Amino acid sequence: MMNEDAEVLSAGIIVADHVCAPISHLPAAGELVMAERLILTIGGCAANAAVDLSKMGVRASVVGRVGSDVFGRVVTDMLREQGVDISAVAVSSGLDTSQTLIVNVAGQDRRFIHTFGANAEFSASDIPPQRLQRCRVLYLGGYLLMPNVRQDELASVFAAAQKAGAKTVLDVAVPEPGEYLSRLERLLPHVDVFLPNEHEAEQITGERDPLRQAELFRRLGAGTAVITRGAGGSVLVNDEVRLRAGVYPVEQRRGRGLFAGSECPWGQLRARDRHHPGCLYADGVRGVCADAQLAD
Repeated sequence: MMNEDAEVLSAGIIVADHVCAPISHLPAAGELVMAERLILTIGGCAANAAVDLSKMGVRASVVGRVGSDVFGRVVTDMLREQGVDISAVAVSSGLDTSQTLIVNVAGQDRRFIHTFGANAEFSASDIPPQRLQRCRVLYLGGYLLMPNVRQDELASVFAAAQKAGAKTVLDVAVPEPGEYLSRLERLLPHVDVFLPNEHEAEQITGERDPLRQAELFRRLGAGTAVITRGAGGSVLVNDEVRLRAGVYPVEQRRGRGLFAGSECPWGQLRARDRHHPGCLYADGVRGVCADAQLAD
């Protein structure tokens, strides 16, 4: 049954992640290297955000696509077990579920092998119009990476969500250097919170300074621009404040850390008013609002 009462619609990329526990070295041709564990888990912007929101007590629904294969069934079962509504997950017949093989070598950064699969068929038209009338936040993750998500079609969906009283949150994934700004110009005026990381923002804008990046996105129409910077914290700009926020140690009590795309919708749900920088108001995970400094 469709969960019409989901507070957040989390739309976009769904992935089956195959993760190996750290190994001593990459295998040579024909060599077998043993790993302590190989884990099949949920990945992708939309799935990660929905799972984390569910952990924080938010009713979340995923909107996306999986393939007609065993991995599609496993991913949807895992989402359901996490309390996430999957009634708006479509099955792309004849396609594989998107998958990523994540290779961990001790002492090295992770390596990724990815297949796009059913995510290639996802479009803004997959977001059920009737759900926009009931949700409080519409989050879309992976824009600029999904080939079938068109700017004007998505702008219409975001505008409809805003008209119904929902907040809109846009996250991006930039696959390679290219011209991306034109694909945001007509969309950002319908975005309440825009959430790129500093590397994505640099590829889009050509600017290296996160504050200038955020200000440019604001000039293009985004209500609030948040540039995430990993260990460097975050920068937030809207029509009332310009903030730089650091990262602070916290006690981890819930397993894995929370995905930035889930913190932002959670903060928007809890924000005191529409101008509050709620995207950084996130269950104490980063604790940045209270300690944020006004940006120069």
